[in-house]
Parts: sequence; structure tokens; C-alpha cells
Amino acid sequence: MKVGLFFGSFNPIHVGHLIIANHMLEETELEAIWFVVSPHSPHKEKSSLLADHHRLALVQMAIESQPKFKAEDIEFTMTKPSYTIDTLVRLEEKYPLNSFSLIMGEDNIRTFHKWKNYEQIVAKHTIYVYPRKVENGTKEAALTHKNIVFCDNTPMMHLSASEIRKKAGEGKSISFMVTPPVEKYIEEMHFYKK
Repeated sequence: MKVGLFFGSFNPIHVGHLIIANHMLEETELEAIWFVVSPHSPHKEKSSLLADHHRLALVQMAIESQPKFKAEDIEFTMTKPSYTIDTLVRLEEKYPLNSFSLIMGEDNIRTFHKWKNYEQIVAKHTIYVYPRKVENGTKEAALTHKNIVFCDNTPMMHLSASEIRKKAGEGKSISFMVTPPVEKYIEEMHFYKK
């Protein structure tokens, strides 16, 4: 099975993530999308990052009606900080019949050359890139590898998890920004309240 890996903290997962994932499922060769929930890095300030199990639960709630989506917690048991190359190796060991691709925003592909073993990642895996608002609007020549596919027709989402956290913290509505089960869970658990 051809699986697209959508990495993120998903703090919280929102409809922008779901729209991008669904677009990738319908417009590429991918047969499934796995949301890889990244654990809290010990080198970063925790701030408003929810506990790993809560963010995983929110992803599971958000995708429960889409059988081709899956919440993946493989990085929870890996050495921190976890590097994408190590996660890919672990997934390939666990699911040898699957082929894995990455889904990432245009902002991330610009710093991709700084990732651990990035040459090995791009040589072996397709990377589907969706547009994001970036400072430098031109695609750099270094990003023209045959395995890097720019999906320019992906809907551009001007929605951020930080905006959702801010609204939730102020007691404002986050309806339509997240799915109803996610909204209910955030409200019931009083997440992001100051």
C-alpha cells in the first residue's frame, strides 16, 4: 500500500490538515494517509503543547469517519528528539509491504537540506509538497529532485493551530476550524485555557 506520512504536533489537528490530507489522497497515487503525531521534544519549551496521548486522541476523533486515514504514534516510543529518517526506518521494519511518502508544507521543504540524512530520504521516498505562505516566493533550484512533487493545486489554508489555541484560550468559538468531536473534547477538557 502507498502511504503518505503527514507529520505534525497536531496541537490541535484542524480542518486545514484534513483538507490537505484528503486532497493528497484524491490527487496523488497515495492510498492512505497516516498522521504521525510527534511527541514533545525535550529540547523545546512545552508552552501550550498538549500531552502526547491527548493530541493522538484528537487526531483519532478527527479522522474516525475516514477509513483511509490513520493516527500513528510510532514516535512516542522512539529516542527523542526523533528524526524523520529514523521514523521511516522503523515504519519500514514494522510495515514491510507498504511504501512510504512524505507530505510537507512548502515552508518545510526549504529547510529540508538541514534534516538528518535528507539525501537518503529523498532518494528513497517521494515528497509531496503543498503550498504554504513563505517569505521567499520562489522555488529554489535545489528542490528540483525527481522525488519532490509540488502539488500546487492543493488548497492554501490560512488556518493555524496557534490561532485555534488562542481562540479556545479566550473562550471564543472554534467551530468549523476543527471537527465537532475535536471541539467538544477541547471544551470538555478545558484545553488551552490560560
